[in-house]
Amino acid sequence: MNACTRRILALGFTIACLAGPAAADVKIAFIDPLSGGGAATGILAQKTHQFYIDAINAAGGVNGEKLELLSYDNKVNPQESLIQLKRALDEGARYVVQGNGSSVALAITDAVQKHNERNPGKEVLYLNYAAVDPALTNEKCNFWHFRFDADADMKMAALTDVIARDKKVQRVYLINQDYSFGKAVAAAANKMLAESRPDIKIVGDELHPLQKVNDFSPYVAKIKAAGADTVITGNWSNDMVLLIKAGKDAGLKVNWETYYGGSPGAVTAIGEAGVDALKQVSEWHRNAAPELDATVAAFSKRYPGKENEYAYWRAKTMWDMFAAAAKKAQSNDPIKVARAMEGMKMSTSLGEVEMRADNHQLLQPLFVSTLARNVKYDSEGSGLGWKTDAKVEGKATALPTTCKMERPK
Repeated sequence: MNACTRRILALGFTIACLAGPAAADVKIAFIDPLSGGGAATGILAQKTHQFYIDAINAAGGVNGEKLELLSYDNKVNPQESLIQLKRALDEGARYVVQGNGSSVALAITDAVQKHNERNPGKEVLYLNYAAVDPALTNEKCNFWHFRFDADADMKMAALTDVIARDKKVQRVYLINQDYSFGKAVAAAANKMLAESRPDIKIVGDELHPLQKVNDFSPYVAKIKAAGADTVITGNWSNDMVLLIKAGKDAGLKVNWETYYGGSPGAVTAIGEAGVDALKQVSEWHRNAAPELDATVAAFSKRYPGKENEYAYWRAKTMWDMFAAAAKKAQSNDPIKVARAMEGMKMSTSLGEVEMRADNHQLLQPLFVSTLARNVKYDSEGSGLGWKTDAKVEGKATALPTTCKMERPK
């Protein structure tokens, strides 16, 4: 299967490449789930990245060169991701974009670093838009990795700060996916709740298989039996949707403190049961600013339907910063772009963002929000939308890092 055919199948198109695509100057490999339990999230991200790449190309590209997005389905599997990474490199990719699955991210960042050490002059840069295991910008950091989402600890700090002020929260149940990110969420929750609210009791700390559970009712039964008033979860995609749906079906009355309550389909799944109960921490939501950003409206017009509801504001930040770094470097070479991106600051409609030079972690405003009625912009046509509870400015999200980065000479 050639690259053109693979991209067409991934997007669900039925047209064929008659003469083959025109050769693009800068090839970018998108490696994420396009099938299986994580597909809804992966496909939405794919469309978002393509949208912003098309905008860059329409404006003349970067340094006169156009970008081409090559898509590879990794099924949220680290081993499959390495196979797809090898294919991408063989097809000339110089940039790798990935986000869904920190176990995948850890495999990719290690493979990219080893590739670059072995292939001087053919270096690859890894742009991470969603994998948030703190290790990626701490003990596992490297020069070739840049993260554009807040890490799990940064998000938990924002969540627990809000929880600490809510005296109704007394009994917390932790339920997370059984891999590096889910374990990081659980560890951060235990640590930060003990520091900010030592009176809170953790009544459950559960890990479940990643994107393999079809029925969460047994887990919900445990949550009810434990007498929890609050659930903290880092679940995403199907694991988020099916968990809160099972809670709704069982009549579970808890506050859902989530990382990804805005996952595609989540608001539809919980409906009115989520009003004043479903919460999330994110870098953006539809009511975070007085007006929607023009690109958000344009994305919705290009990709109608609630399954395509815009979710990845950080992708906009990433591509804006990438284009600015390439322009500053006057080059599309990954090393030069990386050096230009280190320490870069940008103003956005939500506040200032900064790419830390010491560990390549983006600092950006974070919002803790609650599903509510009577908001300006609703979600998934439900009549319900997100209302900001608290905003944390980008600089205030910074945490100490153990990163000891070695830079290429």
